[in-house]
Amino acid sequence: MIRKAFKMKVYPDQIEEYTKRHNPIWTELEEVLKNHGVHNYSIFFDSETHVLFGYAELESEEKWKRIADTEICKKWWTHMAPIMETNEDNSPMSKDLKEVFHMP
Repeated sequence: MIRKAFKMKVYPDQIEEYTKRHNPIWTELEEVLKNHGVHNYSIFFDSETHVLFGYAELESEEKWKRIADTEICKKWWTHMAPIMETNEDNSPMSKDLKEVFHMP
C-alpha cells in the first residue's frame, strides 16, 4: 500500500462550502475512488494558511493517476473550481509531499 500526502488550497472564504460539498461526497465519485484502489482517504484544513492536506492510501500510483481521466472526476473538478485554486483544466493545484517519517 502506498501512503500519499498532498496539499491544495481553498479560497479563504470558501472552507464552509468546501466542507459542505464533501459531506457527503458524490456516490459516483466515491465508487470511482474505491474502484481505482484508493483507501483511507482524508482531507484536513489549516485555518491559518487555507491549505488543505490530503492523505490517502493507494494500491498504485498508476490507478490514482487514471482517476483524472474519468468523467465523474472531471465533473467534480468543474464543481469545485470556483472555491479553490485550480489549473486550466479545473484540476486542483496540488503538490505532493515527501514522507520523512512513518511509524507503523
